[in-house]
Amino acid sequence: MTEDRMPEMCESATRASDPAPPRRTGAFASLSNPNYRLYFFGQALSLVGTWMQATAQAWLVLTLSGSASVLGLIVALQALPVLLLGPYAGVIADRVDRRRLMIILQSVMGVLAAVLAVLTVGGWVQIWQVAGLALLLGLNNAFENPARQAFIHQIVGESLIRNAVTLNSVMVNAARAIGPGVAGVLLAAVGAGWCFAINAASFVAVVVSLIVMNTASIEHEEPIARAKGQLREGLRYVAGLPTLWIPLVMMALVGTLAYEFQVSLPAAARDVFDGGPQALGFMTSAMGVGAVVGGLLVAARGTTGLRPLTIAAGGFGVTIAVTAIAPSLPVAIIALFFVGWLSVSFMSTGNATLQLNSDPRMRGRVMSLWSVAFMGSTPIGGPIIGAICQATNARVGLGVGAAACFLAAALGVLVWRRRSTTPPRMRETTAADHPTT
Repeated sequence: MTEDRMPEMCESATRASDPAPPRRTGAFASLSNPNYRLYFFGQALSLVGTWMQATAQAWLVLTLSGSASVLGLIVALQALPVLLLGPYAGVIADRVDRRRLMIILQSVMGVLAAVLAVLTVGGWVQIWQVAGLALLLGLNNAFENPARQAFIHQIVGESLIRNAVTLNSVMVNAARAIGPGVAGVLLAAVGAGWCFAINAASFVAVVVSLIVMNTASIEHEEPIARAKGQLREGLRYVAGLPTLWIPLVMMALVGTLAYEFQVSLPAAARDVFDGGPQALGFMTSAMGVGAVVGGLLVAARGTTGLRPLTIAAGGFGVTIAVTAIAPSLPVAIIALFFVGWLSVSFMSTGNATLQLNSDPRMRGRVMSLWSVAFMGSTPIGGPIIGAICQATNARVGLGVGAAACFLAAALGVLVWRRRSTTPPRMRETTAADHPTT
């Protein structure tokens, strides 16, 4: 289950004396870059398969175990490597050629999906096998996520990074709008195995797109030399910059308890609204459609920084709370449309804020901490939300997620007000103490 939950100056960037290229604007500005177009459409095809697998795997686990708690544990197991290895994976992303690393890891993802497809179609699948493959996929994701997010900046450069980050979120959520709906139909018609098989085949698209890119047009970032203490160096760097650690703390709060929809939505579809896999598909797809609409607006007009991130966190909490108290499935589907909208706004604003405020030599390590906060928090939040849904109901589980968003927004308001009352000279001195070049 990946979702999938980017921008700086580079030492190899265009010299100051060279004429700056005209800045492109609009919701689809990044697609003017040929390499980004290849990447975007390759990822789009693959992500449809990924969301099909996420939906089918959640339903398969519920069918095999009958327990939301077990589903929460499987989700946690898949995210555990991100939590444990994510910071070190960021060091690796800063040391190697990111495109080559992505080709290898995306290929492995396809193989893992194919194995799960064979086991399921053959009728041999068991919970322990799903758990083992989820753990291997999580290990792969731990190293692929920071490399992929840092690589986006190399494709589009600083001027288009916010737009590219938001379009990535739109792409993920467009796939969420399509994949779960298709999965719901296939689950009812032919079973989960064929969803996994389609996902395995979809990885061909993204691997081919990476292979055929024009490498001469990719911004070169010299990998850092292997040395001791690089992980500690990255952690100290982040801790010294409020523009980095505050968004990370906010995402950790929201990621731990609010972004556990792969646990709460299947439970809500089955136990609250008395629906089947089709209901789950419609609920997840509604989030995807909302994220696409909201993401396109953010891509065209969105801003970065603590204030818009705080507003997005508060709005995200409100929409989740409305979903939690929805009296019927149609009302929940409408509410989930706005959940998707605010979700992509919060995620893309936080992601771009980090990239615009981090040194290119540290980008892999900074973005690995973003992956830890977003995906790596699931081993903590997944079992918690699963247990809450099992002991009470999915409404309470969603309500806990809404409360986490409100807490993150309160933190943002507190820090933002404190920084707004700090004398400008003191803020300049603080920034000078932590140069980004």
